[in-house]
Amino acid sequence: MRRLRIGYIGCGNLAQRVHIPNLAAARELCELTAIAEVRPRLARAVAQEWRIPTVYRDHHELGADPMIDAVVLSGHWSTQGDIAADLLLAGKDVLMEKPMATSVAQAERIVAAAARSGRRLMVAYMKRFDAGNVLFKQTVDRLRQSNELGRLRYVRNAAILGDWTAGLETPVIGSDEPYPPGVDHLPQWLPVSRRTGYMHFIQQYTHNINFLRWLLDCAPGALQPRAVLLDPGDGLSGLTALDAAGTLVAMESGCVHHHEWNERTSCFFEKGVVESRMFTLLLRNVPSTVEIYAKGADRDAATRTELFPADGRSWAYRTEVEHFLTCLRSGAAFRSPGEDALEDVRLLEAIYQRAGAPLPEAALA
Repeated sequence: MRRLRIGYIGCGNLAQRVHIPNLAAARELCELTAIAEVRPRLARAVAQEWRIPTVYRDHHELGADPMIDAVVLSGHWSTQGDIAADLLLAGKDVLMEKPMATSVAQAERIVAAAARSGRRLMVAYMKRFDAGNVLFKQTVDRLRQSNELGRLRYVRNAAILGDWTAGLETPVIGSDEPYPPGVDHLPQWLPVSRRTGYMHFIQQYTHNINFLRWLLDCAPGALQPRAVLLDPGDGLSGLTALDAAGTLVAMESGCVHHHEWNERTSCFFEKGVVESRMFTLLLRNVPSTVEIYAKGADRDAATRTELFPADGRSWAYRTEVEHFLTCLRSGAAFRSPGEDALEDVRLLEAIYQRAGAPLPEAALA
């Protein structure tokens, strides 16, 4: 089977540190044949650095190239959703960075573009591709089915942001060229005073909402916000209480200036706990850790077991792009398709609308 011809949109930080190097490394699956970037000097410099033969001025030119099979996209949050829709309608399969959209209305237009064109959209939720997280989900699934630790009672996802780069030393070419303004697709109900907080919140916690839905096998509508308390100062720090078809889920959010990336997910069963500790995002080949604490038959007995995935020395970002390419070649379903990501956008809007509202009386009883 011939290699896929891939075009890339955007030449920013994540493109240069993560996606372009990983596409270049996947040479058995694809060839990176073209890039498009609205900052021409930056585009030429990145193309020269990575020996990409063709440079286009914008995504419209790249989308019109009949030799390109599919496109990978990492753009500014205000523009990348529209770019993805244009590329789908131009007949290209697309892997795009999260968030897919900044409003439900925009997300619905993107999904409709995929349906109308018959092309496929995948959203880059790399946490679903981390070997440790895959093992964590398999463990939670097994325990829920076997009932050996009893019923799943409570899930806690705590993600207090810190340093996410892990000292990754991939050189990044900069540019003083101005970035063109994007079109504002923020929800109409969102006050101007809350826009910055909303964007910071969805930029990160779209990952967490998506991960929780995947972990707990939540169909659309099965995960619902019940109460939201966010610090009005930053619009980010706080607590979101959700209901996953009868299971209580708590999502803690916040940001500190700290060298760690502090993110854990704990599943509390009646007789034990399964916990995953997320890796620092750009730390290569180090998976999330998985630990099981289980109560023994004896009242005072317990076991603590640390698990390590068989393919743990892998990088979630690289596995993600290899998954995209492999699915395009085989026709297999994406693990994080665009139509599924639409539910994340709906949930994030609903969460932010509830932020600051009084707690339900039942929660205070």
